[in-house]
Amino acid sequence: MSDPAPASRPAEFAPWKDPSAKPIIQFRNVTKRFGDFTAIDNLTVDIYAREFFALLGPSGCGKTTLMRMLAGFETPTEGTILLDGQDIGAVPPNRRAVNMMFQSYALFPHLTVAENIAFGLKRDKMPKDQIAARIDEMLRLVQLQKFAGRKPHQISGGQRQRVALARSLAKAPKLLLLDEPLGALDKKLRTETQFELMEIQEKTGTTFVIVTHDQEEAMTVASRVAVMDHGKMVQVDTPDRIYETPNSAYVADFIGDINLIQGTAAAHDGGKIVIHWSENQPPIVGTPMVPVADGQRCTFAIRPEKVHITKDHPEGKANIVHGRILDIAYLGNLSTYHVELPSGEIIRAETINNTRIERRKFTWEDEVWLWWTSTAGIVLTE
Repeated sequence: MSDPAPASRPAEFAPWKDPSAKPIIQFRNVTKRFGDFTAIDNLTVDIYAREFFALLGPSGCGKTTLMRMLAGFETPTEGTILLDGQDIGAVPPNRRAVNMMFQSYALFPHLTVAENIAFGLKRDKMPKDQIAARIDEMLRLVQLQKFAGRKPHQISGGQRQRVALARSLAKAPKLLLLDEPLGALDKKLRTETQFELMEIQEKTGTTFVIVTHDQEEAMTVASRVAVMDHGKMVQVDTPDRIYETPNSAYVADFIGDINLIQGTAAAHDGGKIVIHWSENQPPIVGTPMVPVADGQRCTFAIRPEKVHITKDHPEGKANIVHGRILDIAYLGNLSTYHVELPSGEIIRAETINNTRIERRKFTWEDEVWLWWTSTAGIVLTE
């Protein structure tokens, strides 16, 4: 399959901001317990039609349990789940307008690609001419027309993934659940397939809910991301806001690389806040996202790409620290520098490698200066 152009969701696609928009999925005070263990804790959230909604979190956070309740494999201990306004608590899995795609693909090895796609349609007793037309439509959607007669073992892992996707979409579900669907693919193919998933979701208009522990995957494909921890959605927002304005140190630390500096708010000046964080370092000047009282403990969070690194002392900057390069991570397009300060703290700075490696300005043990603007990081109180 040729590399697709990145799918771009229209800028105005934000039904969660529209008070008149009707959610396709509604969780209302849903709790799920297994004995004494609470997997989902009093969760309320809305998901809208045509969304690509990502459930993101570490193992055991409740994201798979949430998906299994949507699919009908688990029932809530308390609360209600609505699909298109209908309470689906008592609706068996095979009668829900929901389909599920697993990481293992679960294709029938003795059936051809076309027969795998047709399997659910035949069980629903769809007329043969309609089945043939639907198979053709699905093969064109995932660009596998030439592979219709092959068995699963005769095609690649990425192609098997697309067969599983075509089979899941063949019955035109209102909702498609994807459980770590790209986990079996190598990194390069996984990245390519993320854009293919976005393109297919845009074409079909089906609501997708994906479970993943891969932060990059969630940030790439989703219209909104729900970061989960211990059965709760600790933040639900668009990928850019999750990254740039996390609402807690947990979310900030879970999404991407970040420097987290503990300190105490000392004073306010013109919308800025002064944070004392080390006896041996000058205070940090930052811009609070929420009210912070003088004397309150807080966390200053700043992404490594927003920390500048230089060999010369920067003049006139709000935040300047001095240290020694302890370690370097060379990632091809980027380099990350771990800089140890005299007080023992380590701050990471990231630069784009826009020249060849032999022309790199910094190396191990170099004495360097780090600086950042007063708006580059955020001040968190949770």
